Amino acid sequence: MSGITHFLERLVFANRKIVVGLFILATAFLLFQASQMRLDAGFEKNIPLNHDYMQTYMEHRKDFGGANGIYVSVCDTSGNIYNTEFFDTLKNVHDQLFFINGVDRSLVVSLFAPSTRFTEIVEGGFSGGPVIPADFNSQNQKALDKVADNVEKANIVGRQVSNDYSCAMVTAQLLELDPETGEPLDTLAIAQQLETDLRNQFENDRITVHVIGFAKMIGDVADGAKDVVLFFAVALAITAVMVYFFSRSIMLTLLPLLCSVIAVIWQLGLLTVMGFGLDPMSILVPFLVFAIGVSHGVQMINAVEKRAVAGETALQASTHAFRTLLIPGGIALLSDTVGFMTLLVIDIGIIRELAITASMGVAVIILTNLVLLPVLMSFLNLDHKYMEDFEAKEAHTSGFWKMIASCADKKPAYVILIVTALLFGFGLVQSQKMKIGDLHAGAPALHEDSRYNQDTFLITDKYEVTVDYLSVLVETTGDACTSYDVMRAIDDFQWKMENVEGVQSGVSLASVAKVVNAGYNEGNANWQVLPRNQQTLVQAISRIPTSSGLLNGDCSVMPVILFMEDHKAETISRVVDAVKEFRAEYATDDLKFSLASGPVGVMAATNEAVSEAQLPMMAYVFGAVILLCLLSFRSLRATLSVVIPLYVVSILAQALMTYLQIGLTVSTLPVIALGVGIGVDYGIYILSTMNARIKAGDTVQQAYLQALKERGSAVLFTGITLAIGVSTWVFSSLKFQMDMGILLTFMFVVNMLGAIIVLPALARVLWFRQNED
Repeated sequence: MSGITHFLERLVFANRKIVVGLFILATAFLLFQASQMRLDAGFEKNIPLNHDYMQTYMEHRKDFGGANGIYVSVCDTSGNIYNTEFFDTLKNVHDQLFFINGVDRSLVVSLFAPSTRFTEIVEGGFSGGPVIPADFNSQNQKALDKVADNVEKANIVGRQVSNDYSCAMVTAQLLELDPETGEPLDTLAIAQQLETDLRNQFENDRITVHVIGFAKMIGDVADGAKDVVLFFAVALAITAVMVYFFSRSIMLTLLPLLCSVIAVIWQLGLLTVMGFGLDPMSILVPFLVFAIGVSHGVQMINAVEKRAVAGETALQASTHAFRTLLIPGGIALLSDTVGFMTLLVIDIGIIRELAITASMGVAVIILTNLVLLPVLMSFLNLDHKYMEDFEAKEAHTSGFWKMIASCADKKPAYVILIVTALLFGFGLVQSQKMKIGDLHAGAPALHEDSRYNQDTFLITDKYEVTVDYLSVLVETTGDACTSYDVMRAIDDFQWKMENVEGVQSGVSLASVAKVVNAGYNEGNANWQVLPRNQQTLVQAISRIPTSSGLLNGDCSVMPVILFMEDHKAETISRVVDAVKEFRAEYATDDLKFSLASGPVGVMAATNEAVSEAQLPMMAYVFGAVILLCLLSFRSLRATLSVVIPLYVVSILAQALMTYLQIGLTVSTLPVIALGVGIGVDYGIYILSTMNARIKAGDTVQQAYLQALKERGSAVLFTGITLAIGVSTWVFSSLKFQMDMGILLTFMFVVNMLGAIIVLPALARVLWFRQNED
């Protein structure tokens, strides 16, 4: 290993100007590529496509629609929709949504849709027609009154018209591919059109427009993600001040910041070259790459400064820093990279993209901050005054390091380990209470007071049929809807599910057929049953078209649609468990109740995928860290000293999530891996010095004091700087960014404390033969 290091040292520093030139060319090219970077959001990236539920969803979405819907509620502030201005606006909203590129025009539904019809019982049987007649004139009060009557006859109050008659709904489904280009649909462009072409165009003092759906949600996330630029600037300013405070040199402040920014440029440029965009949910990763780059850059500054104070030139000091930090820094960054790559095992596109984005960004830091930075520093001229200032700073901190080094003494070490064990036990108990999925109503990526979530709450309050629905697809043989036994099983299953806590209401072909059957019998409620006679059953079902979404073309698949009170994790889990329990009672060889479709079906699949991936992800992350530490230190004791504090902190982070009511979701699952990946750097830098000194014959206490003098300042500084940088995220307009900021701040600080307090205490116990009592 040392031979390779010396070879690289001679190759790099003998050709310093060529190395800098190559970096300039590569950065210019990748900067141009990064300028072509675009935000890339897609519905299917956010779901586990290979999950059983999603296989069912994908197979039948052409017949019953997907979960990527748009819901537009147009409301009249006067409290009554039956007026000219409202119906003119509703017609315009319907038409505007109909012609937005990417909308499945056959599935646009509102009062103005031809498929919205009413049926009434008359003396001769049934009579009906469209709710809004072809000759409708909104200027005519009689026409408005007739529509009001038709709405009641159509039984759509609570679904297409709000319970208080102040709003009406327009719904649509989005296609997966752009019909004009054949490319994946540009979700963000759709979101922008919904805002400009619907809300901005038609909302006024009297009419309000409320829009929800995945496309609108991800558009709002993208708008909020623009704040990341501001947070990046704030973090850059804070980091610059902190680095200057640490180095007391403008040039030594600018160089690590420059190299870290170059790492971000390389990351974004390489992503563009590989054909990736940047998803709004992954937009925080470049900031983390910058932060990790600064962390390693400060270690390099620290090493150069110490050699320069010892009398070496900038070139000699930089060469020595390159030689001594390439291996521990490379191992630390390789651990980060491999740790992030383990996220690829999670079968959700957005997390896999995050894994690629993060691992690529960390990998390039090996070049920018472990190679380019020492080369640039070798051209500096560190004057005598600077050396005196740095030497005085080192003398001032000497007493502090001796105090911290007492963590490696026998009695303090045992006290630290006992406290750590108690914290671990507490954290382990609390972490078991962590929920999988969203813990709050509305879109979890956005704050409760966001416009999107306020629109969600309004729609939920005003309509009986919520946007949180789960479809259980009943798969059977062709024409099974004419079988009384099949329809009775569906009806009984629906009744049991409607009585599960969290289910607001339900609808199926069987429940609608009962209403139609009563209609054939003068509306008598006693006849609201499933007819046992097959001909009568066929008569009832014949009135229900496939456009209702309650059956497919040959009546071999019939969904039971369950409208839920919310999509909280415990609600979804309770309902899904009930489906699995009840379907076993009714399933036969020819009758299968398959989960699931609808927005809640997607959420259920995602929650289960996250739950299944949690333990394997942790195992892979720590497995990668353990393997690389063993290869680096060739010592099981050294590896345990690094890994145990990391594991304790990860458990405490899960306990913190429980306390703060942050569920384990697609956006929070990677945080633990990111925290472990970044936190391992502290321990590796400290232990690389300790391990070498212990092998040379020093006691653990002596080795740790020496490690603190060499690396302690940089470790302490980077932990605090990183924490301050991400703590600014608590002011973000995105809730998921705020949650990530809280968790990462906690993990940065506590991992740093673990490296300088718990690690030496563990080493004191594990290396007992090298201890002086």
